[in-house]
Amino acid sequence: MSKSRNPTEPFKSAVTSALRAIAKNREIEVQFGAERSDPAAPVARLPLPSREFSAQEAAEIRGAADAFALRRRYHSDQVHADYRPQNELAAAVYDAMEQARIEGLGSNEMVGCSHNLDAALAQRLTTYKPAVSTDPARADLPFVLNLLVRERLTGKAIPDAARAVVGAIRPWIENRAGADLKAITDAMGDQEKFARAARTVIADLDLAGDLEAEIGPEEQGEGQSQEQASEEKEGDSDASQQGATSMSAEMADSDQAADAAQEAVDIMAEDMEMSEASEDEAEGATPWRPNSEPGERLPDAYKAFTTAFDEVVEAENLCDVEELGRLRRSLDQQLAPLQGAVGKLANRLQRMLMAKQTRSWHFDQEEGILDTARLSRIIIDPMHPLSFKVESETRFRDTVVTLLIDNSGSMRGRPISIAAVCADILARTLERCGVKCEILGFTTRAWKGGQSREKWIEAGKPVNPGRLNDLRHIVYKTADTPWRRAHNNLGLMLREGLLKENIDGEALLWAHNRLLGRAEDRRILMVISDGAPVDDSTLSANAGNYLERHLREVIGWIEARSPVELIAIGIGHDVTRYYRRAVTIVDAEQLGGAITDQLAELFDDKASEARLPERRGRGRARAAAPAGR
Repeated sequence: MSKSRNPTEPFKSAVTSALRAIAKNREIEVQFGAERSDPAAPVARLPLPSREFSAQEAAEIRGAADAFALRRRYHSDQVHADYRPQNELAAAVYDAMEQARIEGLGSNEMVGCSHNLDAALAQRLTTYKPAVSTDPARADLPFVLNLLVRERLTGKAIPDAARAVVGAIRPWIENRAGADLKAITDAMGDQEKFARAARTVIADLDLAGDLEAEIGPEEQGEGQSQEQASEEKEGDSDASQQGATSMSAEMADSDQAADAAQEAVDIMAEDMEMSEASEDEAEGATPWRPNSEPGERLPDAYKAFTTAFDEVVEAENLCDVEELGRLRRSLDQQLAPLQGAVGKLANRLQRMLMAKQTRSWHFDQEEGILDTARLSRIIIDPMHPLSFKVESETRFRDTVVTLLIDNSGSMRGRPISIAAVCADILARTLERCGVKCEILGFTTRAWKGGQSREKWIEAGKPVNPGRLNDLRHIVYKTADTPWRRAHNNLGLMLREGLLKENIDGEALLWAHNRLLGRAEDRRILMVISDGAPVDDSTLSANAGNYLERHLREVIGWIEARSPVELIAIGIGHDVTRYYRRAVTIVDAEQLGGAITDQLAELFDDKASEARLPERRGRGRARAAAPAGR
């Protein structure tokens, strides 16, 4: 009887059993839902089959399951973390090549897996249409390298849907890394050997300028004495200050090392709080950036080499209406399993926010709402005029909230999905409560600098040029636009290829200045991010803590002198080392408690009134804002 009611259950049970058998792990948790599957996730989240699924749909779901299972079978998180570059684009290419190796092993050993993985890839190519470009800064290099490595390891041709994309950039890749790509086939069965080969390819493509400083354990001994090599192997205890940050960054994607990474972040946060006032002058102080030296100071104030190529763009102008609708439907599918939680959150948050409004009435008015409580006077004295009442206006409604969302490459996958869901829930809920909400995003137009870097090179590469990338600031929804008119725009966050690098300080100033132009009495800025600012082009030509220092200056200025109230939500990473008021969430199910409590506290009249005089006084006499947009 149960099978007739739910015909997908036997299929789901078979897929789950096959996944666990291939992975050789009976304890793997498997969930079916609307979210896009991620082989690196701790839980296998697979697409939910329709009630009358086709053979093609079944193969696609099996392909997602096989990719997850093969990663558990052939992949070591520790080895992966040891060799993973710190540069964001280089790390994405490294991850894509490793996934191609994993799937290549499975395809070569199991014919069924090969067919399933091909079906999953074909399905992905029906929804993802990367731009065809011969410019490495605009091409989706992780996607292209994944297919090129797949081609070499399995002998399978590039799919027709991706042939133009790969063909456009292939000559550039082959010219620089062709020999090393050929050699990578021999390392297929050895993850450590493959990781070193992948790093060589990344170095050939010049995707990470500091890659030489990040060589793996075996490479560290080359060109050094045995004494130097042994000192580096014992560096975990002797150089903990300089290594803690790089360890936390490299281990962040490792499920097995998550606790250690969080502990390292907590230790660093405590150290930074103790030395915040003089972090650069204090002896032994260690900047967050691993390639900066202790005691290093910025030679000049923050600046941009050029702003000619920066853009502020409406979300609907970045893709056509049809694609925007498809991306929104994808977001709705991810919201579907959380629909119950979303409704409860919205109702709870609305009740809490509305409870903060002190309602009062003015009685005995000439017009307004009929005061039914005083109709008895008409019975006693028919000549007595009717009595009306008018509700007093509440200051609570004179509020605007800006959600500033990190659209960097490190947010790719589940983090950006959580951020989009978060923005959607908050926008709808705040609108119900009469609070205007603006949704903004920030990223860059290109990897590794784009046109700004090209102009810097043409100028002879002057020293300390400042920011060297083209900013892209995205307006998903203005404060005055109803949610129903802008809700499609939020789906743009799920578009592959949009997420690149992040320069948080200037984005924070941009959103802050937009808020200052609003007429509302209360202005709240909520930042949704996953960590520190990263732009390889800028950091390679300036001090290693250049972007982070600017972010700290901007945050400190806003928190101390601006009338704008600032809070942050960290997606999977602790952001309390930057923001005074911040919370961290790991999964969408945690949105309820974290965001509800934060917003309820912000809208608390007693707390806000205690802060208001100080903020207003500082706002009138505030100093010049930090440099930036």
